[in-house]
Parts: sequence; C-alpha cells; structure tokens
Amino acid sequence: MKHIFIINPTAGKYDSRQRIYEMADHLRTAHGLDVQCILTKKQGHATEIAQKLCQTGEPLRFYACGGDGTVNEVANGIIGYDNAAMSVIPVGTGNDFLKNFGGDMDKFRDAENLWDGPQFPMDAIDVNGRVALTIACSGIDARVARDVHKYSESPILDGKSSYIASLLVNFLFKGIGSHWTVELDGETIEDDFSLVSVCNGRYYGGGFMPVAEARMDDGVLNTLVVKKVSRGTFIKFVGPYSKGQYYKFPHVARCVAPKVVRIRSEKPDIVTCLDGECITSDDVTIRLSDKRLNFFGPAGCDCNRTARDI
Repeated sequence: MKHIFIINPTAGKYDSRQRIYEMADHLRTAHGLDVQCILTKKQGHATEIAQKLCQTGEPLRFYACGGDGTVNEVANGIIGYDNAAMSVIPVGTGNDFLKNFGGDMDKFRDAENLWDGPQFPMDAIDVNGRVALTIACSGIDARVARDVHKYSESPILDGKSSYIASLLVNFLFKGIGSHWTVELDGETIEDDFSLVSVCNGRYYGGGFMPVAEARMDDGVLNTLVVKKVSRGTFIKFVGPYSKGQYYKFPHVARCVAPKVVRIRSEKPDIVTCLDGECITSDDVTIRLSDKRLNFFGPAGCDCNRTARDI
C-alpha cells in the first residue's frame, strides 16, 4: 500500500512543509511504508493528483495536508474508488471538517496516529457532480464566503477584517433574500429565500453549526430552508442558527431530510459554497452520495462526536 501526502504549501499562517516531510520520513523509516509527498501547484491540483493515482488500481491511503479546501479537493479525487481512502492532517486556518471529530481533532495532527487507523465509509453531498463532505450552502452565507476571497486580496485587510467587510457589504447593500424555486424530493416552493443549507456534517464558516443533529454516515442530508426575513429578524436569527438552534425560529426556518434538493433561478445568481469552495449557477441539484467516501483516522475516532439530538 502507498501512503500519499498531498500538501498545500499555501495553507495556514505558517509553512508546514518541513513538519509534514518529517512525519512522512518517520513512517518510512519506523514502519517501512511506501511514502510519497506531493505539493499542489494550483487550485484543483489535489483532485487531479488523487484521481490519477486512484486510476492505477493500487491500494492507496491519502493524507490531505491543508485546510478545508484541500480536504474537499482530495475527496473529489478519490470518491467512488474502492482502492483508496483518505485522512486529514490539518494545517489550515479553519479546519471545519475536523471539528466534527470533537476532541479527537488534535490526534489528526500526527501521521503516527493515522497510518494504520481503521477505515470507515462516510456520506458525501453531490452538488452538480462535485462533492462536499460537510455542508453545501446557497444564499447569503455562500455569498459572504465567496466575497471574503475578493476582500482578502486587499493589502489593508487581514482574514478577519476581510470576513467582516464581506458580511457588511452583503448584508447592507446586496440584500438578504433571493427569489428561487426550491424542490425538495418533488415538493416545489417558489419564494424569496435567505439561504438553503444542506448538511452532512455540522460545521462551516469557521465554526457555525446550522444543524446539530446532522451525522456524516447515516444516509441523511439535513436540509435547512430559511425564508427571506427583515434585517432585524435575520440579526436575531444568526446567533441561534450558528449554534444549531434553528428550531427557535419555526416561522423562519424549516428543517427537512430530502434525498434530492434542486434550486433554480431565472438568472445565474445562486452562489453555492461547498466546504468553502464556491460555484455560481442558475440551476443547482444537490443529492446524497451514500457512504461513497472511504476515510481513516485515529483508533476510536468518531465523525459524529459532536452531534447532538434536538
């Protein structure tokens, strides 16, 4: 079996390449493993690397060394391949995916805890043929995430300031709602919506938790549909929403569990964020990919460690 470390050299606040190289060398010398380190060179490169290697048919274990974007790219490369599994070594800033593992998150920082860890299947979210592992959100929260990248290019704004700038511009000047037709397993609703959040996992946006009961291996996509509301109501809603307490606003938010969600608009204004990566379209179809991703982690880890019932 080959152990492939896919490293995003631009992830996080510090250059983690040397630390990853040393971990890989340790696995090679201490355990006699076949280890390879590959640096990504552009957006989407991790997907290309992983998919090409999976097509060889060899047994493979991938280590996504980066943030949530790198995790997403590796997942898109290996999903559906029975000969491949992935894990994560977090070197990003948010690391929302690993927050699902609760207190086990720190164990993922050392490959010694991972290389012989148990493998288990996880669900994923298919969005127009692209995969998300945690949350696929459409609406104002996705627009904020997209525009953060734009403001982060400013020399006078740091990461937190870029997020605040994006939030203020979208909230104050671009409006909260969008007019969409939303289909939930054939039920059609045409209305103005603030957001539609399809949850396999529980965290996005640096720790927001829309649906606390979402589990990553139960064959269910918990989908939160939030209608357009006034700015004042939305401000009151955001706090509870970030803690999985959408149920406190039954007149605003509705949580369902469809197999297929489709969102359509008369113009290409549907911004959908997949684990931090954004796409724009006028027609988005979101469906369950049931237990199609092979994942491995530290012994005893649980991707539903932080899940709770309402």
